[in-house]
Amino acid sequence: RPRLLREVIGQQSVKQRLEILLRAAKKLQEPMSHMLFDGPPGLGKTTFATVLPNELGTTIQMTSGPALTNPKDLLPFLTNVTEGSILFIDEIHRMPRVVEEFMYPAMEDFRIDIVLGDGINARSISMQLKRFTLIGATTRSGMLSSPMRDRFKIHEHLDYYAVNELAEIVTVNARKLNTV
Repeated sequence: RPRLLREVIGQQSVKQRLEILLRAAKKLQEPMSHMLFDGPPGLGKTTFATVLPNELGTTIQMTSGPALTNPKDLLPFLTNVTEGSILFIDEIHRMPRVVEEFMYPAMEDFRIDIVLGDGINARSISMQLKRFTLIGATTRSGMLSSPMRDRFKIHEHLDYYAVNELAEIVTVNARKLNTV
């Protein structure tokens, strides 16, 4: 996989917009806004998500929508975010609605509400989080609820590669495999 944005082949318009966003985040010394990458499989959604922390000099935690069946499944990820780090959720459209809804305050206010106990003895505590960037990747953005989709300030659609880009990808990988 490429480590830096300049090493990514194809998706030129997406790369250009990401370069602008990266420069702005660095200049303002703030985390990037939450972003959603959508498009067919194999076009670079995960690649972009793994390149951005390298560009920002931060860390990334990775999970997938199907792995997050309950809000508690997010707790290790959210409590371990560091200032400006990235949380990447692949196949984010497969997260249950209850998990989506748990993410809302984390995305908007960088806090989570945890309920302790049951029934009449239950109490809720609010936990402050470090400011982080959530990156979601999906092949089906229409399956995300509109409230969830609206919380992503940056939405990038990835298109199919041109023939010359595909040829470059094949050539680069053939060199890595010593077949050229």
